[in-house]
Amino acid sequence: MARLLVIEDNERLAALIAEGLAGLGYRSDIAHSLADADAALAVAAFDVIVLDLGLPDGDGLDWLRARQPAGEPPALILTARGGLEDRVNGLDAGADDYLVKPFSVEELAARLRALLRRPGRRAEPVLKVGSIKYDSTSRSASVDDRPLDLARREADLLELLLRRAGQVVRRRSIEDALYRLDEAVTPNALEAIVSRLRRKLDDAGAVGQLHTVRGVGYLLREPDQAR
Repeated sequence: MARLLVIEDNERLAALIAEGLAGLGYRSDIAHSLADADAALAVAAFDVIVLDLGLPDGDGLDWLRARQPAGEPPALILTARGGLEDRVNGLDAGADDYLVKPFSVEELAARLRALLRRPGRRAEPVLKVGSIKYDSTSRSASVDDRPLDLARREADLLELLLRRAGQVVRRRSIEDALYRLDEAVTPNALEAIVSRLRRKLDDAGAVGQLHTVRGVGYLLREPDQAR
């Protein structure tokens, strides 16, 4: 699941954006100011930034210019400033796309998909380890080409482990990837997700590939490395 940082000071609009995109396979953290955005970027990795321009502690264009030349993650400006000069200035400031309010969530999602398809922005959409396969575009998983019914966070965890197959993924990294910054995480929440995912993989025939490294994290191995 792609993770977004939505920088928007209108709380109601930010919530509507996050809610609408959640149903289309995106997970959003919300920052209501540039200071909040900087704090979020310092502790979490995001796939795309969705940026309003008129923010309480500064202008989004100035903030975007200051982030150059690194320019990662890509930024999509979402603003009421719809003039030609505004759009040119936004793209020149380092934005990867520009969408004018009012807008449809479907168009926003389509533009996000286009950004995520750009070379170098994101890893391959279809991931495979042994008989386990996951299509990150359709968010569908299978074992030996038989569909696997996964809850949202189980699918997120499987994608993360597949992308780093053969490596131990630390517990903190997994929690940062699976939960929004403002979500409270209970002590046993991750263990419960791992347990359900392991059971479903084992029942489907991918036995023993998901391992717990006590005190560190989890890893997914090829079948011949599973023991």
